Amino acid sequence: MTAPSLSKEELLALDGKGPEAVLTHISAQLLARGWMLATAESCTGGMIAAACTDLAGSSQWFERGFVTYSNAAKTEMLGVPAALIAQHGAVSEPVARAMATGAVARSHAQVAVAVTGVAGPTGGSADKPVGTVWFGWSTNGVVTTEMRRFAGDRAAVRQATLAHALRGVVQRMAPA
Repeated sequence: MTAPSLSKEELLALDGKGPEAVLTHISAQLLARGWMLATAESCTGGMIAAACTDLAGSSQWFERGFVTYSNAAKTEMLGVPAALIAQHGAVSEPVARAMATGAVARSHAQVAVAVTGVAGPTGGSADKPVGTVWFGWSTNGVVTTEMRRFAGDRAAVRQATLAHALRGVVQRMAPA
C-alpha cells in the first residue's frame, strides 16, 4: 500500500483543516511504510504527542513521545550533550537536530519531530525573542532543521508550533 504524497496546494488545504486532517495523512504515510513516529518536545510540553494520540488507531504508527522541557531531560532522555546546550542554548539548531536524532535513536521510530523554543511570555532575548522555535525532523535517517518566529501569546506560539511541526512531517515524507 502506497500513500500518495501531497502537492503544495493540497498541503495548504489540509493544513487549513487542522491537526486531525494532517495527522490522518501522516498516519497513512507511516502505515504504508510500516514506520513509526516519535516526538521530542520542549516548548509544546507534549502537545504534538497528544494530538497524535487523539487520533483513534494511533498506536499503529505513534511509537512514543519525549517531553524534555528541562535541559537535564534533553540530556538524560534524548542524549543531547550538555556541552552542546551550554554552547548554543536549548533553543538552537544544534539542539533541535540532536533532539530529533535522539528521539529516533532512543525509540523504535523511523520518523521523529523535535521542537525547542521560547513560547513566552518571558524567557526571550534579543537573539531569541519570544516566539522563536527551532524544529528538527528525522525521516529514515535524514535530519533537517528549521527556525520559525511566531507571533502571539504563549498559546498562539504553541499552536503554531504544533501545526508547523506536523506540516514538516508531511513535507519530509517522500513517496514510499
